[in-house]
Amino acid sequence: MVESVPKKSSQFLRALRSRNYRLFMAGQSVSLVGTWMQQVAMSWLVYRLTNSAFLLGVVGFASQIPTFVFSPVAGVLADRWNRRYLLMMTQALAMLQAVILAAAVFSGIIQVWHIVALSLVLGVVNAFDVPIRQSFVVEIIEDRADLGNAIALNSSMVQGARLIGPSVAGLLVATAGEGICFVMNAVSYLAVLLALAAMKLAPSPHLGKERRRVLHELKEGLDYAFGFTPIRTILLLVSLISLTGMPYTVLVPVFAKEVLKGGAHTFGFLMTAAGLGALIGTMTLASRKSVLGLGRSIVLATVTMALGIAGFALSTNLAVSLAALVATGFGAVRVVAGSNTILQTIIEEDKRGRVMSFFTMAFLGMAPFGSFGAGTMAGIIGPSETLLVGAVCCLGAGLLFARQLPAMRAVVRPIYVNMGIIKE
Repeated sequence: MVESVPKKSSQFLRALRSRNYRLFMAGQSVSLVGTWMQQVAMSWLVYRLTNSAFLLGVVGFASQIPTFVFSPVAGVLADRWNRRYLLMMTQALAMLQAVILAAAVFSGIIQVWHIVALSLVLGVVNAFDVPIRQSFVVEIIEDRADLGNAIALNSSMVQGARLIGPSVAGLLVATAGEGICFVMNAVSYLAVLLALAAMKLAPSPHLGKERRRVLHELKEGLDYAFGFTPIRTILLLVSLISLTGMPYTVLVPVFAKEVLKGGAHTFGFLMTAAGLGALIGTMTLASRKSVLGLGRSIVLATVTMALGIAGFALSTNLAVSLAALVATGFGAVRVVAGSNTILQTIIEEDKRGRVMSFFTMAFLGMAPFGSFGAGTMAGIIGPSETLLVGAVCCLGAGLLFARQLPAMRAVVRPIYVNMGIIKE
């Protein structure tokens, strides 16, 4: 049920009228802080053990490549089965991975190959978790007018955790070691499991329908997504950004230690700066009353991201580097969250899981190739030059998307008219 809220409630928080969404936000907020703590601690652990940018790229590749392979299957499952039960399974498995990682660190047996293997396991779990979770958000927002706000708030939650997690992890790694971060991440998954169990959900409209073979439904989803100009254009943009721009995060430990001459604290601050920019970006998106104008906003965000990456690549000053990462985080999240919002408002309900799995492939599935490429290029031409190449590619992707905007608007306009977003 959509519950009443005080009249003075901000437009920014309107999606919280749904009890189920409030539970979702509460559980995920706790868990995501732990996730970011583990990610930062793992990156620092790898670099401390190896001093290798290449191995940072290998770990990033291992944690993300399963998304490219398994996400399409996850999308089919999300359109077939109960999404809440699927999410409870993935969260429990992720908690188990964190427990094993913590045990390996505290026992003193941890080696790089352990981290690569456990990253691969978590990658498989996330390959199923992310598209299912993206599709599940729609089920817990009964008023579809709040959908765009819910997606933006969800991104704000992610970035808020990104703001807190790396800072806490940096302090804990410097004082107590990486293992405590893995323990706290394992405990944080309990919040999600409890929130999911407490939800009261109506029967899902996608359940109980006659289903065909998995490969047939996968092909049906592919034909729909890549035969529809707006979806195809958005997926291409997100793929290019993920491949060439997002890998800057893999090289942040190198810049923290080698360029800025810092330690775990510096690394945490740099990641926090990117998180702050992303949080600001999602808050401005959540304040929007309509999806109209998001296409133009995505173009500007892509340019901002490209300039931020270039500034970070050229900086040798901590303050300048922090400012550049704020701009990078701001632009990156507005590209991804804005693209997600447009997709969620135009796709057909019975294909939502599959389309969001393709979006997950574009965003997370392309990242391992970017991470591996960035780590390899950094060892050959240097980290600064690698990021400059990525910045130029992001700028080109934004210009390509801008050229496609008129064609996208012509196709999307009838959909928005039918939804009442645009009045004839």
